[in-house]
Amino acid sequence: MPGGAFLLNGSGGGMADYGGGLTVPVVVTCLMAASGGLIFGYDIGISGGVSEMEDFLNKFFPGLLKRTARANKDVYCIYNNQALTAFTSSLYAFGMVGTLLASRVTRRLGRQAVMLIGGGLFLAGALVNAAAANIAMLIVGRMLLGLGLGFSGQATPVYLAEVSPPRWRGGFISAFPLFISVGYLVANLINYGTSRIPGWGWRLSLGLASVPAAVMVVGAAFIPDTPSSLVLRGKHDDARAALQRVRGKGVDIGPEFADILAAAENDRRNEEGAFRRILRREYRPYLVMAVAFPVFLNLTGVAVTAFFSPILFRTVGFESDAALMGAVILGLMNIGGILASGFAMDRYGRKLLFMIGGALMFTCQVAMASIIGSHLGNGSKMPKGYAVTVLVVALIFSASFSWSWGALYWTIPGEIYPVEVRSAGQGAAVALNLGLNFLQAQFFLAMLCCFKYGTFLFYASWLVVMTAFAVAFVPETKGVPLESMAHVFARHWYWGRFVKDHQKLGEEST
Repeated sequence: MPGGAFLLNGSGGGMADYGGGLTVPVVVTCLMAASGGLIFGYDIGISGGVSEMEDFLNKFFPGLLKRTARANKDVYCIYNNQALTAFTSSLYAFGMVGTLLASRVTRRLGRQAVMLIGGGLFLAGALVNAAAANIAMLIVGRMLLGLGLGFSGQATPVYLAEVSPPRWRGGFISAFPLFISVGYLVANLINYGTSRIPGWGWRLSLGLASVPAAVMVVGAAFIPDTPSSLVLRGKHDDARAALQRVRGKGVDIGPEFADILAAAENDRRNEEGAFRRILRREYRPYLVMAVAFPVFLNLTGVAVTAFFSPILFRTVGFESDAALMGAVILGLMNIGGILASGFAMDRYGRKLLFMIGGALMFTCQVAMASIIGSHLGNGSKMPKGYAVTVLVVALIFSASFSWSWGALYWTIPGEIYPVEVRSAGQGAAVALNLGLNFLQAQFFLAMLCCFKYGTFLFYASWLVVMTAFAVAFVPETKGVPLESMAHVFARHWYWGRFVKDHQKLGEEST
């Protein structure tokens, strides 16, 4: 369906165009909210880099440091240490807990308050990690960081979807993964510098996570809550004022505000909780998306590439500094892919991005399996030329992921859910994603040790499945306002059998 082809007027059931555009308030508000992505990206980058620092390993994992010195050790298995992976994975386990908690309280407290709580928890975790004297203290800090990630990850994409104008919503939501990529790049640059500081460089890397946390807290403190969230809490005057503020003075917000009120009234007519409601048959498409998107995101293989990119690059033959610099370049490619996606998704639609990204990622995974399988064996390092080729392929893979699933994972789940199940749908998707991040972070190195280059073929096979799913079952949502999203699902060749009786919508389109 062409982007912006129809907009639902909730007061009369016809189609009408909402007013407003790219006002300074909406741009500033969305960028301040999206800055929460910095804490995601920073931690992903810091975790892998710090795990490469000899001072950090010597203090917390001395046995692993001795193992890396053994030349006859299988290079695929050098870093296979469950205590080390627990350092990374514990954050995502508690991130899942934080997301589920946030999805319960966001209705009562609002999106803005949940983002503030998330930033505060992350700030506390960063300080505890910087002062860690033992593994237990390190894990406690990671738990606090995880709770902060869970709260911010649940609220921020929903906030962006509810505040941004429909015709530019994809670009605004993609600002969140863009900030994730910026945080990842900054973290790897810091790792590259602090790795040269003997004794306490790793503390500086972990402690500087307090900076993006502080940015998020300050940003969330100066933005209004979303109109939808305020209406759900009965604050209609505040909701109208917030909508007028982001749309601009003099803009007629009547039709858009009427749709928000209509959606909230539909929510009140059913007293079931959002989590129980999303299990009903008429919400089946949204439940499937809440499960499918995080599952497929993790099966791209990008999460483990990001977490352990310095370790992966060292495995194939780079020295420590070169491995960290490779991770920096990887971060630059992420940013380039996200920026390209943000400009393309609202012009060409979401499906095209899925198809291009899926094809490129599949090719890259197969190429990495072929190169690593042919030139990496027990007790040997890959020849430098082939190692550089692996780096180049990893960079293309990273950009392809950012162009497609990296941006669309946050965009589509953030925009498709009806208001009555929005907190539950987004909460379930983010919680499942963090839970799967935990499993992958905990077991990827063991998987690499066991399956070796076959690990990349495993992910390549899933890329075929997820691309086919996106083409067949993910509706095109370009330019569609949130309150009209059910209309898109009602017209879908498959989801129409579930949604068509849930909400009667007009058939007119312009």
